Amino acid sequence: MGMSSEPLAVERLGERIRAVLDSADLAGFAELLAPDVRWGAPDSHDADCRSREEVVAWWSRGRQAGARARVTEIVPGAGAFLVGLAVTGTREAEQNGGTAQRWQVLRVESGQIVDIRGFDDRHQAALHAAVSD
Repeated sequence: MGMSSEPLAVERLGERIRAVLDSADLAGFAELLAPDVRWGAPDSHDADCRSREEVVAWWSRGRQAGARARVTEIVPGAGAFLVGLAVTGTREAEQNGGTAQRWQVLRVESGQIVDIRGFDDRHQAALHAAVSD
């Protein structure tokens, strides 16, 4: 891929990520995930999810329990995206008056998400994604 097409590919991937997360398109989300994708806490070497199937199952269980997420921002970083989410339908959201702000860092290789880390703090997420705050 030439250098000129790289920013366009990144922008397109960002748009796809936003579209599948906003529409809760499980099949579309699965297509974006590498088969051995990891999902866990930022500082944990142990991932809570260790495969595409586990990530999709976790996401599906959250939806069935009433959790919803709306993308508030998606910022390309160094081999990653910082994704801001407004989450509703969770205990944390209820304690925050209905909505909880969360951030995820999606590490990307060859156009697929290979690692997902969840953050409660945007600054920490931005550092992790190498995005300027």
